[in-house]
Amino acid sequence: MFAGTFTALVTPFNNDHVDEAAFARLIEGQIAGGVTGIVPVGTTGESPTLTHEEHIRVIELAVQTAKGRCKVIGGTGSNSTAEAISLTREAERVGCDAALLVAPYYNKPSQEGLFRHFVKIAEATKLSLILYSIPGRCGVEIAVETVKRLAAACPNILAMKEAGGSVERVSALRAVLPEEFDILSGDDSLTLPFMSAGAQGVISVASNLVPKAVGEMVQAALAGRYDDARRLHFHWYPLFKDLFIEPNPVPAKTALALRGEMSPDVRLPLCEMSEPNRRKLEATLHSLKLLK
Repeated sequence: MFAGTFTALVTPFNNDHVDEAAFARLIEGQIAGGVTGIVPVGTTGESPTLTHEEHIRVIELAVQTAKGRCKVIGGTGSNSTAEAISLTREAERVGCDAALLVAPYYNKPSQEGLFRHFVKIAEATKLSLILYSIPGRCGVEIAVETVKRLAAACPNILAMKEAGGSVERVSALRAVLPEEFDILSGDDSLTLPFMSAGAQGVISVASNLVPKAVGEMVQAALAGRYDDARRLHFHWYPLFKDLFIEPNPVPAKTALALRGEMSPDVRLPLCEMSEPNRRKLEATLHSLKLLK
């Protein structure tokens, strides 16, 4: 159900307000590039610094702009179970196809607490749900056994975004999960290794810039054409790496701004790139012919 390429959309700002026109243009570019779906207000969309009203508005804009031409997966996770339920219900109300639920951050729940958190959300919605494990940001990992329990207990938990950086963990997940449960890479540079171990695609930052290229790599891997997939992986690998030389989404927004697509603005505590890193990113964009 969730095999393919899903873009973790940036949220454009203009004078600290959501730039709705730039956001719509970004989505149109994604659809033209053939992505399977878009993911508004995840980590890349700066969800921690959006107000509740902005959060829902951005998801609603994504649904309205996509008009059923690709899947829309709203980021609705929180470290408060009640807030996650509220956001997920709002995503369902405005017409999302699914919701992405990051592991609760900062409060570091036990695995039993994580299990109960996700079960409560699953019981509160009819949306398809995608778990999101990113221990580097959350301080807690959704354990393999917990994912297995959730897949068995909740019919609408159907997939997982795995951003723990471990191919071995993808193998461990694949070994205990139903075949129809999809695993998606959360790191562009690991998409191909993850797919070789049984993942079905990616929730990508790089596809904000190169949706067609990321989609071609994923489709090649899904079709078993690993020579083609490897060629694309190594060609775009410098971009995959340089989009994370500073905290996401700062480099992605800077790259999009260099191409004239939006402002590079992010909200504090994020800030603009350092000049040496900006020059490095710009050189990579030129080398890949992403800048004129």
